[in-house]
Amino acid sequence: MKQGLELKLGQHLAMTPQLQQAIRLLQLSTLDLQQEVQMMLDSNPLLDEEEGVELAASDSPAPAQEERQLDLAAETNLPEELPVDSQWDDVFDMGSSGAASATADDELPDFEARNSREQSLQDYLRWQADLTFFSSEDRSLAELIIDAIDDNGYLAADLEELTETSGRPMVELETVLLQVQDFDPPGVGARSLCECLSLQLQQIEEENEALLLARRIVAEQLELLAKHDYVRLAQALDAREEELRAAIALIAALNPKPGGEIGAGDSEYVIPDVIVRWIGKRLRVELNAEAMPRLRINRHYADLSGGKDAAHRYIQDQLNEARWFIKSLQSRQETILKVATAIVERQKDFFANGPEAMRPMVLRDIAEAVEMHESTISRVTNQKFMTTPRGLFEFKYFFSSHVGTDQGGAASATAIRAVILKMVQVEDSQHPLSDAEIAKVLAEQGIQIARRTVAKYREAANIPPASQRRRL
Repeated sequence: MKQGLELKLGQHLAMTPQLQQAIRLLQLSTLDLQQEVQMMLDSNPLLDEEEGVELAASDSPAPAQEERQLDLAAETNLPEELPVDSQWDDVFDMGSSGAASATADDELPDFEARNSREQSLQDYLRWQADLTFFSSEDRSLAELIIDAIDDNGYLAADLEELTETSGRPMVELETVLLQVQDFDPPGVGARSLCECLSLQLQQIEEENEALLLARRIVAEQLELLAKHDYVRLAQALDAREEELRAAIALIAALNPKPGGEIGAGDSEYVIPDVIVRWIGKRLRVELNAEAMPRLRINRHYADLSGGKDAAHRYIQDQLNEARWFIKSLQSRQETILKVATAIVERQKDFFANGPEAMRPMVLRDIAEAVEMHESTISRVTNQKFMTTPRGLFEFKYFFSSHVGTDQGGAASATAIRAVILKMVQVEDSQHPLSDAEIAKVLAEQGIQIARRTVAKYREAANIPPASQRRRL
């Protein structure tokens, strides 16, 4: 093959770093965006936070997008900055009184730091062990047992293994285990579900017929209770229906995973990106001003970007980066508002009548409405939330597949799940509806759906099967 040089002219799409940054900002959640903004503020001296900058929003979900402008740091009306050549001592007074106060504080325990740290189940149990009278040998056994308790509160190791590890007799280990099982939360240190429920029932002081029957059920007939076989359960215990109902209610109030109450992890907070509210008979869609970053260009440094040396070129690069970052944030907010408005326009029946009125909708429907690519809509709807008169919802909640109807239309999967949930809530608890019966009822309403599809929607709505919904 002969080698040679050839010149070709063509077009291709190249993603600049600025475009990559804009796409990445678009798919970040509000909390992640706040961290990203803080990192940019720390790294770019040309960026400053500005208080009191409001973002304009539409008064109605009309498609006039030109009215939804974002006032993110317009450089034409930037206020003057404070001097930046101040010293640390000019801001903080480190005199003798401050030093004396710091010394006095050092002598006190840091209760705030101690309470702010998440407490694990083992920490909680060790704290109770410190308050319990143990000999030095038993204290080491208690420590061994506490280390073997899992996050659900169960003893994850066999006593034989702990005996070999400690080198102490089994009877001493069992004695210490009984003491640990008296700790809070009730049921901790159990070796099985039966023992866990029994420990909790033992701590109920007021004895009555329901409590005695509940203890018998847990000790003898827990398998029948799990199967909801109440007929055989009543026969095995020779109990009346009223007594059995009271005992089952008592067992249902127990916690099968007592350790989950302690050290469950930090709460994850959701900050809504969009606020939807009724204004008369119209729905108003607006951005959440509290969740949006308010940035501006530092004019003091921006005025130093006109030189030709390395320092001035650095300032110019940082200025360009700051301008593009603000522009990317503005584009992000405009896109979120545009997509949210299109979603609300299409799902107005949901806000007026509830989940049963949800319309089937896919990403392509919104992409065509706002004239964007489906991949962009996917990024916008990822981890974005709107607070509405019907609650807080993720954007993706409004997207669902559809099922055909007898009239040739389509029903949303979300609406069908809502209908199934409503049917289950009003069903006969002694004879709950099976998936086949639910499918038959839906068919009578004009919704053609298979039994296996009903099972899938039922599981998606966290509805247990009919055998587990049966009650006395």
